[in-house]
Amino acid sequence: MPKYVIEREIPGAGKLTAEQLKNISQTSCGVLNNMGPQIQWIQSYVTGDKVYCVYIAPNEEMVREHAKQGGFPANSVSEVKAVIDPTTAEPVAEKELA
Repeated sequence: MPKYVIEREIPGAGKLTAEQLKNISQTSCGVLNNMGPQIQWIQSYVTGDKVYCVYIAPNEEMVREHAKQGGFPANSVSEVKAVIDPTTAEPVAEKELA
């Protein structure tokens, strides 16, 4: 199933209280429960004025529908084509031994 990164422009996002973040999370989970198991929220990263969310969904339209139903912005929705990390730099033989 495709993975997506959603960029949400939310001025002051980094100043949201724990209670506000909890409420936003509860709203998101409620919408997800109504939409069914095909769409899953993995995690989100809150920065100064943006929130970056990672979702698994069958298509971009479903991600945008979640945003619409939850009242969240979805300024950019990008399908993840590959994931890399520091281990990507290691020679293949070393990865196979690990």
